[in-house]
Amino acid sequence: MANTPGLLSWTFISECPIPNDVNELLVDGEEAIAAYKTIRDSAIFTNKRLIVRDAQGITGRKVEIYSLPYSSINMWSTENAGTLDINAEVELWTRAGHIKVNLKKGVDIRKFDKLIAQAILT
Repeated sequence: MANTPGLLSWTFISECPIPNDVNELLVDGEEAIAAYKTIRDSAIFTNKRLIVRDAQGITGRKVEIYSLPYSSINMWSTENAGTLDINAEVELWTRAGHIKVNLKKGVDIRKFDKLIAQAILT
């Protein structure tokens, strides 16, 4: 995960099973829907927000958790991978700033796009 001025960026490598320990982060009425492996940890879509867990340091014992409520997303765009560009990209414009998500080759961009649309529009 890399931070650049004014831009938060994550890379999702593949879809994965929902981690068992995510339940301790959920509020009443919140359910985990899908999860994606990041470089060192995971990102979880719930019915209320996107949670990204970022293990840090050499041992990975320090964990930073990002929580993005869908209500804070103003707009998003998706771009599928091309011939020379092997990663698909998602950009989120939020009240907190601009977020870019790179999706590796194994992640279905249209399924990902539908997850975002379902969360924001319903």
